[in-house]
Amino acid sequence: MLNLRAGVAVVAAVVALAACGGTEPAAQSPAAGGPRVLKLWHYEAADSAMGKAWTEAVKQFEASHPGVTVKFEEKAFEQIRQSAGMILNSDEAPDVMEYNKGNATAGLLSKQGLLTDLTPEVTRRGWDKLLSPSLQTTARYDERGVMGSGKWFGVPNYAEYVMVYYNKDAFKKAGVEVPTTFEEFTEVLDTFAKKGTTPIAMGGAEYPAQHIFYQLALSKAQRPWVDAFQLYKGKVDFKGPEFTYAADTFADWVKKGYIGKDSAAVKAEDMGVSFIGGKYPILISGSWWYGRFVSDVKDFEWGSFLWPGDTMSAGSSGNVWVVPENAKNKDLAYDFIDITMKKEIQNLLGNSGGIPVAADTAAITDAKSKELIENFNTLSSSDRLAFYPDWPAPGYYDVLVSGLQNLVNGSKSSAEVLDELAAPYQENLADLGN
Repeated sequence: MLNLRAGVAVVAAVVALAACGGTEPAAQSPAAGGPRVLKLWHYEAADSAMGKAWTEAVKQFEASHPGVTVKFEEKAFEQIRQSAGMILNSDEAPDVMEYNKGNATAGLLSKQGLLTDLTPEVTRRGWDKLLSPSLQTTARYDERGVMGSGKWFGVPNYAEYVMVYYNKDAFKKAGVEVPTTFEEFTEVLDTFAKKGTTPIAMGGAEYPAQHIFYQLALSKAQRPWVDAFQLYKGKVDFKGPEFTYAADTFADWVKKGYIGKDSAAVKAEDMGVSFIGGKYPILISGSWWYGRFVSDVKDFEWGSFLWPGDTMSAGSSGNVWVVPENAKNKDLAYDFIDITMKKEIQNLLGNSGGIPVAADTAAITDAKSKELIENFNTLSSSDRLAFYPDWPAPGYYDVLVSGLQNLVNGSKSSAEVLDELAAPYQENLADLGN
């Protein structure tokens, strides 16, 4: 899950790409005298940690590949999420693309035969040696499109997790400290609400509300529940204590003013901008915002902490590089991925506010970046990464957005929303033969 960026319309993008180069077959030379073009798509902002690192990777790629040009197009997260299947099933597929990991996204496309099996390249180039077993989970998918085993259809080159960002100046003014327990966290929220300040910046129109809902569920969960929900290694009761507590508490937070009643229509970008502008003292979201806040927050001191009291936390490897089956320059795509895995690029990513997977730890000198990476290592080393709630079933992202909007608006009860979430999940299990 990454921060959203406005992109051109999909139809316009496809038309524009049709006019670009890159018509040669994969791993073959273009027509006599014609230049080769690597078509690259991702949805990271230029000022994000990944954006900075991948811009440098493009420079190094072009320097090491004379006569090859990179045709980069920044896409919106929503644009790729909604239209990837259609575009990758056409002749206009890019050569390499950032794509969301998980059963509902990369897993689904792998099952549909739209992604290239990267296993031979992973072994040949040693990418598997750079990624821990937990980070490999989201790179490999079986014949059902279920993550965790099978062939490699993606390669992550960064990691991510959900945390609580906070405005240090606002905390000091309100007389509150960084909480170490969930009870202390709710006391902080209550203090701000009673002072007339909505404490949590939230984007109910996109993924941010899901992070809060899932963290609340995880506060009552252990690894077996996560594996049952995400990997189908057991039964999931949507009226059980985990999801019931999450739905009831989320609705209660809206009633108490911890979450704005007008946040159902707010997009993730607007949520982030509101925190940057000092409107809200707390933002609960992913590490992909870290570099952005380093660059853009000018008027107050800020920090971050792990969700207090939880055994588990939303997080995983970052999104993955995928090579579409219809890519025309697969050899170039493999070379580009390889450059993003090199220590120089990984070190840049780490010092820019990202979480690298293969950096030289001694080369990470930025204090905030060290804090970010250390918190991730705390989660990763103790098996506390719980993935994301929209992963289990195709289309589940939209189901969660709609359900949580209903909780914010008060248009449905917690029980009704949980029924709404359970139905497509159970249908997907039936489709898988579980």
